[in-house]
Amino acid sequence: MSEEIGRGAEAVIMRDGGRVTKVRLPKGYRTPALDERIRRERTVMESRIISEARRCGVPTPIVLDVDRFSLTMEHVEGLKLKEVIDSDLSEKVGELVGRLHACGIIHGDLTTSNMILKGEKIYFIDFGLAFHDGGIEAQGMDVHVFFQTVKSTHDHSEELIDAFGRGYAKTYSRAGEVLKRVGEIEARGRYL
Repeated sequence: MSEEIGRGAEAVIMRDGGRVTKVRLPKGYRTPALDERIRRERTVMESRIISEARRCGVPTPIVLDVDRFSLTMEHVEGLKLKEVIDSDLSEKVGELVGRLHACGIIHGDLTTSNMILKGEKIYFIDFGLAFHDGGIEAQGMDVHVFFQTVKSTHDHSEELIDAFGRGYAKTYSRAGEVLKRVGEIEARGRYL
């Protein structure tokens, strides 16, 4: 029997044993035909990006089925990274984000709530905002989201950010450019 385990702005997440199904909900403010097209395209795109991320060496849930508006994946049992993050884990996150960016994938919602620690592996989940972009600005925004999450939820954020940077530089040749851009993004944000 399925149970609801999460609800976001666009989808409800249902769990049935070892499976999780993400169902994109209709939006009443869109015309029905446009709504169906958007939900279908986002579901297919998320499925593809999850599979691509796995091929790039980033642990993700295995996609089991894709329907018109739903995506069924394996359930990854573990701890949300926000509950256990330390410098070593933050460095591993940096390595994984470097792999994503080297493959031209932007996660779009890099928060410690969207990462699950299972054994020694960190799994990235919720690619609902993911897209393809090899540009420094998009990558900088991706990293900026992670840094903002760490700063707002952890006392030792500078240590975690430094560790992330070390890991990121291990797997991504343009890490220095991206981290510089993150600083520029943060400076711009102060004046908005």
